[in-house]
Amino acid sequence: MELIWAQQRLTLEEDGKIFLSSDREAPMLYVGRGQEDVKMYRGNFKIDDYVIEREPLYLTDVTETQDDFVLDFSGRIKARIVVGEHSCDISFEQLDPRINRFWLRVPAEADEKCYGCGEQMSYFNLRGRVFPLWTSEPGVGRDKSTYLTWRCDVDSMSGGDYYNTNFPEPTFVSTRKYFLHADDTAYAVFDFRHDDFHELQFWDVPAAIHIGTADTYIGLVEKLTDLLGRQPELPDWIYDGVILGLQGGTDRMMELTKKSVKAGILVNGLWIQDWEGKRVTSFGDRLQWDWRWNEERYPRLPETMAQLKEQGIRILAYANPYLVNDGLLFKEGEEKGYYVKNAQGETYLIDFGEFYCGGVDLTNPDAFNWFKEILKREMIEFGISGWMADFGEYLPTDCYLYNGVPAMIEHNRWPARWAQCNYEALKETGKLGEVVYFMRAGGTGSQKYCTLLWAGDQSVDFTIHDGLISVVSGALSAGMTGCGLTHSDIGGYTSLYDNIRTKELFERWADMAVFTAVMRTHEGNRPATNFQYYEDEETMAVFARQSRIHAALKPYLKKLVRINAEKGTPVQRPLFMHYEDDPVCYDIQTSYLLGPDVLVAPVYTKGAKERELYLPNDEWIGLWTGKAYQGGNVTVPAPIGYPPVFYRKNSEDAALFEEIGRTFGKR
Repeated sequence: MELIWAQQRLTLEEDGKIFLSSDREAPMLYVGRGQEDVKMYRGNFKIDDYVIEREPLYLTDVTETQDDFVLDFSGRIKARIVVGEHSCDISFEQLDPRINRFWLRVPAEADEKCYGCGEQMSYFNLRGRVFPLWTSEPGVGRDKSTYLTWRCDVDSMSGGDYYNTNFPEPTFVSTRKYFLHADDTAYAVFDFRHDDFHELQFWDVPAAIHIGTADTYIGLVEKLTDLLGRQPELPDWIYDGVILGLQGGTDRMMELTKKSVKAGILVNGLWIQDWEGKRVTSFGDRLQWDWRWNEERYPRLPETMAQLKEQGIRILAYANPYLVNDGLLFKEGEEKGYYVKNAQGETYLIDFGEFYCGGVDLTNPDAFNWFKEILKREMIEFGISGWMADFGEYLPTDCYLYNGVPAMIEHNRWPARWAQCNYEALKETGKLGEVVYFMRAGGTGSQKYCTLLWAGDQSVDFTIHDGLISVVSGALSAGMTGCGLTHSDIGGYTSLYDNIRTKELFERWADMAVFTAVMRTHEGNRPATNFQYYEDEETMAVFARQSRIHAALKPYLKKLVRINAEKGTPVQRPLFMHYEDDPVCYDIQTSYLLGPDVLVAPVYTKGAKERELYLPNDEWIGLWTGKAYQGGNVTVPAPIGYPPVFYRKNSEDAALFEEIGRTFGKR
């Protein structure tokens, strides 16, 4: 890669490809000033911007040293550029303090495709759309043409749109074989709608931009995770079946566990999110946000945990970085002054839906360590083997923080701070690799500090933007951003306005979950009115078989997870990652590769009995039937329990797949 300054034009080039370009006719930098208007309601944000001024910057001076180039843009921005063999790092210095809007234009090609920007649930290929990058509730329905989204918008500003996500990140990978990552946490807007350039907007001046190239997409993600970090390996026990999401107290938990085991379901964990108590709201069952064992709700829990562990079943719990103002831990934090503040210097009470919480100020080292000790004492030392490390998106933009940084800058950094708190708790207790936590919120830093993603609170339906298949797009985009370990709530979570989980939806979701890193159920926000697997003998039999297929995949899954930890290659991969010369693969987001050798095409249409899909040119074997395929468009039967899954005939793990097919298939 080289930086060329000639005839008043600056270009960053490699092998004829131009990655940056600036001249008088087409400057690459624009700056200006803007005034935002931000409204938040229970983690949902409405953000508008009034741009007061915007003007192009011209390159007025270039100084080359032995190690770098120093560029002066109109006396308002200075850039220092360090060029490597296949990389470029650009750091920016703001010379004009009035600037609070910054635009970077990156050369593009009309047929180029782009992926990443964190976890994007609606569209895997970002091209042709604009993506505001801001961590928030993702919304319910996320499709402005539907009644559900409209109703949620009207009632609680919570309908969402295609770009709303728990996990945004200013990072993308291009089919021009490069990645671009911005070292910045301000509100950003990545615009991929133009044929000849991408425009990246930031609501401050980024600290740096990093660009890297490679010959393959696997190589690109490896370089990207060299920069950002990588997720550690999962505990060995997590592959040995399914984690059941149960609640309601010790007796109910044990009753449903015995019923599930008797039905043949392989159970490796019980996730009891209400271990700390429960409260009921109009949204549904919620939790008592005071992260301590509730002995009244879960009597004999320590003894029960020990008994279950002897059977190979772990207990998992729940926590988040907020404490309800009627809890004991809140009182302790309040006395120490450990919460984010309002304009009056008092604890900022955040509305979470009919109850209010203090947000632990993770920029305060004492508060950070205090909460980390709570995780150690109340969960790890108590014997919990994992937990949902929920939320992270709710930092209000009008709060005041210990470190003095504006909340508009810290907001997108908050999920990574929260992840780091959990990570250090495991690291310092020696439990990393044995205990796991899973998060929905993310951003730069999640690659190193988040042991496992989950896809968030999908609707309990088959909709494209917020239902079953949306988690595939989420997994693929997160993987291209460097987070390759993810899973989802089997059956979805959010049930509102007569949108109710059905038996078919649960079974189809479980069909897909078999072929992900982790299987875990959730009873949802309204358990009593939604289908639960343990209510139906037929479903329990199907689920038992599904849990056993997942456990049989353990050797293959462990290998994929290890590769993710070593090189950053995701467990769930887009088809083009291994079939770069096949143009059809670049727009597929309803199928994926599980590692290099297994192609999974989940059934995501209500009432479907078969599925049409595309196989790249290779020798494929149908997992359930043993039938051979050569590639192209195929239509295959897809009864419940037998989703379209194929493996490469020449895979080094073909014997494992053949054995699974013989044991569980229709041969």
